[in-house]
Amino acid sequence: MTQNDRRLRVLIADDERSIADTLALILSHKGFDAHAVYSGERAVEAAAHLAPDVLISDVIMGGMTGIDAAIRIRERFPRCRVILFSGMEATTELIHQARTGVVDFDILSKPVHPRILLEHLTRPE
Repeated sequence: MTQNDRRLRVLIADDERSIADTLALILSHKGFDAHAVYSGERAVEAAAHLAPDVLISDVIMGGMTGIDAAIRIRERFPRCRVILFSGMEATTELIHQARTGVVDFDILSKPVHPRILLEHLTRPE
């Protein structure tokens, strides 16, 4: 999957546990080293130990947003790819502000179909 055949390490953050767990299960079955967490704060904590290659995060979560978590994770791991998803139209302004700031990322609509997520994970950067 990567240059040296190491499994791509993916951190999934969503406050809807069923979504995070389901995505982690699907990605694990597809050969990724996938880990689910349920908040932005927990994503930042987990990233410190996992050093993820990819962060997949919901935008709006209680407490820290997925955008804020992505910014903090990218500060420590600048090569970490970020994929954000949201089902709320209200996130458009947040996403626009973040995109013009520090973090470059992909955006997916929620619910995200596993096939589309896999396409994003496997395409060249």
